Amino acid sequence: MIKECEYHQDEHRQLIRRVFAGILTFVILILLTIFLIWIILRPTKPRFLLQDVTVFAFNLTSTGETPSITTPTPNTLTLTIQVTLTSLNPNSKIGIYYNKLDAYASYRGQQISLATGVPETYQGHRDISVWSPILYGSAVPVSPFLSEILRQDLTSGGVLLNIKVNGRVKWKVGTWVSGRYHIDVNCPAFIRVAGDKGSDGFGVSGPAVKFQLSQSCVVDV
Repeated sequence: MIKECEYHQDEHRQLIRRVFAGILTFVILILLTIFLIWIILRPTKPRFLLQDVTVFAFNLTSTGETPSITTPTPNTLTLTIQVTLTSLNPNSKIGIYYNKLDAYASYRGQQISLATGVPETYQGHRDISVWSPILYGSAVPVSPFLSEILRQDLTSGGVLLNIKVNGRVKWKVGTWVSGRYHIDVNCPAFIRVAGDKGSDGFGVSGPAVKFQLSQSCVVDV
């Protein structure tokens, strides 16, 4: 009787090992298939292009006061611009999901506008998507050092901004969808802003001016 129980226990253990080995083999085959598909298709990151920038307002304002520990930086920047961005999916067999994209403007490493959300988009094979977000910042504090450089740029008649897009992308192959990958897009934009100079500020606040750029962007995924 004892031997019979031991026999059944051994048989039960062997069954568990076989089931576990079968599941493990199935998982390995699935992962291997995904890996081979990934290697064969070789997904290429999307290509971004900054088509144009429309400047509605770009004003650097100073109160003329000397900043202190208790007093905020008296230099502020107010801007309203609209940019047109295009994205190309260069892959012939892979789709791209764009999730939680935010666009904003920066100047010499400092963000100078609020982040504007870009609509979530699915991009088919070799498809092109176009976005036209409006970027704005109201009385954004600027350090004295940076404001002096910006004032010099404004005096010379041109400012180099960086239009940036951050978010997540997912790859789609057939019915399979990958996990999320971080995407960073950096588009340099040189705009001419020769405008009115007042006693307490410098910039442009007249009619909107549109600049056609067709500037390629740097994309990191």
